[in-house]
Order: sequence, then structure tokens, then C-alpha cells
Amino acid sequence: MKFKGSQNYVATQDLMLAVNASITLKRPLLVKGEPGTGKTMLAEEVAQALDMPLLQWHIKSTTKAQQGLYEYDAVSRLRDSQLGDEKVKDIHNYIVKGVLWQAFTADRPVALLIDEIDKADIEFPNDLLRELDRMEFYCYETRELVRAKNRPLVFITSNNEKELPDAFLRRCFFHYIKFPDADTMRQIVDVHFPTLKRDLLAVAMKTFYDVRNLPGLKKKPSTSELLDWLKLLVAEDIPLEVLQSTDSKVSVPPLVGALLKNEQDVTLFEKLVFMNQRNR
Repeated sequence: MKFKGSQNYVATQDLMLAVNASITLKRPLLVKGEPGTGKTMLAEEVAQALDMPLLQWHIKSTTKAQQGLYEYDAVSRLRDSQLGDEKVKDIHNYIVKGVLWQAFTADRPVALLIDEIDKADIEFPNDLLRELDRMEFYCYETRELVRAKNRPLVFITSNNEKELPDAFLRRCFFHYIKFPDADTMRQIVDVHFPTLKRDLLAVAMKTFYDVRNLPGLKKKPSTSELLDWLKLLVAEDIPLEVLQSTDSKVSVPPLVGALLKNEQDVTLFEKLVFMNQRNR
């Protein structure tokens, strides 16, 4: 079982090596990188390329590790007992299976995405150490050991909002998705906009990297924001001349709100443009 890329996702050689190393080692693949660099989409595309069902667990600040295993709905059981419902006799009716339980008991190997693990509190990764390492857990309410029939292919993404525990990192294969260089970015754009004119792409790419490389930006525009911007340029039929500057000076691109996402960066950008115009 080897991942060799897909038609819808431009995977670099080192990224494909990382996915296959994770498969060989039977360890979760921990993927870090800037927001918008395709970490979540990687799991989706690998699952599709390898013909594996994908289970997704999107982590929030309030998510607890137990929710990935199972939850016991004691309130519903109490209500049903007061109503005299016969199903209260079987506690299995009140066990809500989490994504790990579903992945472990699936009849065929599945891909499991634990998305943005760094959003949860610091204890969250530690609480999953044993389950991800041994591929089993114990359900105390039903007194059963839930063991994986087939080891799932686990993807864990992080935006680096907080450090992950060393004990957790030791159990993962790590890969950092670098921001795409210009050549890789062109390949990514070609996947999404195969009919985009070459001259428009060249000018848009230069403008994008000019904006991204401006010093002092709080949030640099990402790959997904470039794709959104290109979609708008095509939809609005923005002329090439509007994007092109008469010299190498920086200028405000049309629809800049697709690239810059906070007022500080927009203000900074406008000041830099004003200063450049004054120096002409």
C-alpha cells in the first residue's frame, strides 16, 4: 500500500515519502504547516487514492479525548427508565460510539483524521497515548475491550498553536508542509484552474508573492487564499492591465480582501503602497 499522489492534490516527493513512512511504521502521521497549506485535504486525498473510508474528528477547544472513544448517555437512560422503556435493560443502547471506536471496529482498514489537535487543551494528546499506541481501549460501562480489527491509517494535523507533549510526539511520524515554491504553486493552480491563461497566472503569482513577502504582515496569505483570489479574478473578469504595474513598485491589487484577512495588514499594506508612490 503506497501513496503516489493524486490528480486533485499536488504532493511533493518528501510528503509522499512521509505518508508511506507512516504506513510502514504503523504510526500516526503528524502534519504541521501554515493554515491553508492542505493538511486536512491530504488525509482526504490519501484515503481516496488508497480506496479507504475516511473518518474525521475535528477538534475544538472543548473537545475531550473520551469523546473520540465513546460517551455514556446517562440522562437518556434515566429518562427512559422513568418512562418504563424496556431498552434500559441493555446499557449498549446508551453508548455513543466515537470515531476511534468506529475506526477500530470497521470491517476494513480506514483512514482516520484527527484535525487541528492543538486546539484542545494540553492533556488531550496525552489522554490518547495508550489508545493510539496499542490500538485498543476498555469500555467500563459494557465491560468490554475494544481492539482494532484493522489498524487505521491515522492523520493528525496541527497549526502549531501550542506545543504537543514529547511522549505524544515520540509515537508519531512528523512532517512539516513547507509553503509551496512558485513551481509547486503553479502545479497546484493548474489542478484547480486548468484553463487559466498563462499571462494572467504569471502576473497574479507575482502579485501574490509580493504581498506575501511584505515585512510585518500579521497573517500572510496562504495557498487556499490564492485559489480564492484567482477564482474571483476569473469570475469578475478582471483585466490583466489592472493587475500589472508599470514598474516594480508595489500596488494595491483588486479584491485584496481575499488575500489579507485583518485590518492591521490592510492598513500596513496601504501605508507601504503610499510610501512607494511618494518615492516614485
